[in-house]
Amino acid sequence: MTDIALALGAGGARGLAHIHVIKAFDELGVKPVAVAGTSIGSIIGAAYCAGMSADEMTDHVESTLRDPLGTLRDIFRAGPNSLSTFFKEGGPRIGELNLERVLTAILPDEVPHSFDDLQIPLQIAATDFYGQCRTVFDSGDLRFAMAASSAIPAVFLPVERDGRFYIDGNATDPCPIDILQDRADRVIAIDVSGGSSGDPSKRPSKMDVTYAASQMMQRSIIRNAASRYPDTILLRPPVDAIWSLDFFKAREILDHTASLKDEVKAAVSRVFEVKSQA
Repeated sequence: MTDIALALGAGGARGLAHIHVIKAFDELGVKPVAVAGTSIGSIIGAAYCAGMSADEMTDHVESTLRDPLGTLRDIFRAGPNSLSTFFKEGGPRIGELNLERVLTAILPDEVPHSFDDLQIPLQIAATDFYGQCRTVFDSGDLRFAMAASSAIPAVFLPVERDGRFYIDGNATDPCPIDILQDRADRVIAIDVSGGSSGDPSKRPSKMDVTYAASQMMQRSIIRNAASRYPDTILLRPPVDAIWSLDFFKAREILDHTASLKDEVKAAVSRVFEVKSQA
């Protein structure tokens, strides 16, 4: 039997496409021996490693986002519970939320608080801000690790633990391919970084250029990582036109990326065919 590991990349709302990957594994009755994730990949990965099915994830996403105003109320209710905590977290500010509190408000109950309670081993990639390097978490406080990996700059506060500050793992490892190489015979990696989109006859706006440039850099990091491990199967759904914070377009995103499920199933089937022929 061939061992398969799964790497789920960063991409904000684009990462909802990862649910199709889980659906493919569910339908095939196959489980990866290990999962690694960055940012949204760490969140979907944690839900999967906790035992949630793709259908359960879809139901939770749709029920959570069905009422945008209610979801926003829940998020803002997750704010600091005392004046001293408020100032410790940065005081008055615009556009920076404490992601650990947000995750507490929106995560399903099935996602545990500790790595120890997961059914499949999980590794989560975050960025140590002052260390300017990737940090991988695989034990301890699971929700802290997810928050550290997913703290999008200027949207969420850097996440602090033991005197270190962490930001979104996409800055250093947007799809953690290398850390799985010794865990399985083959790695399937899903790249949900964005890119340029729109009318190619029109000059792109400043915002479009700034956003797309960062996404192109992430794609380059992922391609370079995959090139070092030629047996890695790298798949990328059509997500260029989706912005990182488009979570309230969840159904549209899931519909637009539905073809990824069949791509993953075909990739898994090829892996097993090659192994059986060997």
